[in-house]
Amino acid sequence: MCGRYFLDPGESKEIEEIIMNIQYKNMDVKTGEIFPTNTVPLLVGTPDHAIDVEAMAWGFHGFKKSQSIINARSETVTEKKMFAKAFSSTRCVFPTSGFYEWTQEKRKFFFREKDSEILYLAGFYKKFEDGNRSIILTTAANKSIAEIHNRMPVILEKDTIDRWLFDYQFAESYLKEQMPMLINTPA
Repeated sequence: MCGRYFLDPGESKEIEEIIMNIQYKNMDVKTGEIFPTNTVPLLVGTPDHAIDVEAMAWGFHGFKKSQSIINARSETVTEKKMFAKAFSSTRCVFPTSGFYEWTQEKRKFFFREKDSEILYLAGFYKKFEDGNRSIILTTAANKSIAEIHNRMPVILEKDTIDRWLFDYQFAESYLKEQMPMLINTPA
């Protein structure tokens, strides 16, 4: 599960540019530690097959009034009625500096790629009455995370973003890919 992540424009030129593009469109997004329901910057595909930035809330409305569904399991996303159509047509990418997970003892750890200032998380979004809302895909944890948590986000390499956004068959097959090894530090 990915329940919080971090977005630091000061550490990454690429994240800084994404935030500047959002601000240029007069949209407000949260930076720093990101919590469910925060409005966040996302990379999305346009009808003319370009990549754009959009601001939207993280989390679909749940079944109860105050519930927010922030993650979808990659293993079942194409089967679940709540997710299948949005996954097939409106995929997105969450640019992050890294994400957090907690041990059963409630110790918090920050995960990131070893030699990168940016981590791209796979997601999708859906239009609700109050606007577009996004979700992060998760998969079974690899060895770099398994001791702390049994799930992890689906992580995209930069050169796969275009295909993730525009090629459904690629996106569906990517859900079965091995995730990169990450490093962690106590947070």
